[in-house]
Amino acid sequence: MLTKTLTLTEQVARQIAADIADGVHPVGAKLPSGRILAGQYGVSAAVIREATERLRAQGMIQSRQGSGSTVVSRTGSQGFQVSSGIGVDRGQLAGVYELRMELEGGAAALAALRRNAADLSAMAQALASLEAHLDHPDDGVEHDVAFHIAIAAATHNNTYQDLLQYLNLQLRLAVRTARSNSRLQEGLTAAVHQEHVAVFEAIRAGNPEQARQAAVFHLQQAARRLQLDPLFFAATQTP
Repeated sequence: MLTKTLTLTEQVARQIAADIADGVHPVGAKLPSGRILAGQYGVSAAVIREATERLRAQGMIQSRQGSGSTVVSRTGSQGFQVSSGIGVDRGQLAGVYELRMELEGGAAALAALRRNAADLSAMAQALASLEAHLDHPDDGVEHDVAFHIAIAAATHNNTYQDLLQYLNLQLRLAVRTARSNSRLQEGLTAAVHQEHVAVFEAIRAGNPEQARQAAVFHLQQAARRLQLDPLFFAATQTP
């Protein structure tokens, strides 16, 4: 039995991809539900979610909320891919956080300008669910990611939403790593939640610059909690 979530994710994704290539799950057919797949492979629902995110990023399946995942290609795309090793490689994890600072800072600023009542409600709901599951390892990650995706949706820019969907696996891994680290540091979970609240309040107030700063600050703090500071500083220092 394997114990590393990332290794399980990679193996399950490859097994499902092999089944798709072999015609077990033909193009146009729906994949079994996450619960069924979890039972078949003997892994958690969280691993199945991450494995299907990987297949979606490779263009092998498409998913629609409430209707499951449909196979759309027998082979994966060989185009741009974000490395799957961020869960164990500090340099790659730092790179993901740098990308998130730019991407999510801009998304928060646009959300402050374009959000509507439904967007604010979705963010508030994600925050409330997150607060209720601050110390839950899996549910906390899901609600954390849902909050960030709700911000992307509030931009009303499909490119932001599509890119974050593509990066969803990497986002989950980055969030899980940061949240696991925070749980090891007494009192930090509540502080992290307040960083999320600050982003939400700025978006609700319609202040794009404050929203951008709050989002970037939150991710900078997450990087510091992971002790990634030297990696960021080294990238910006002049030889």
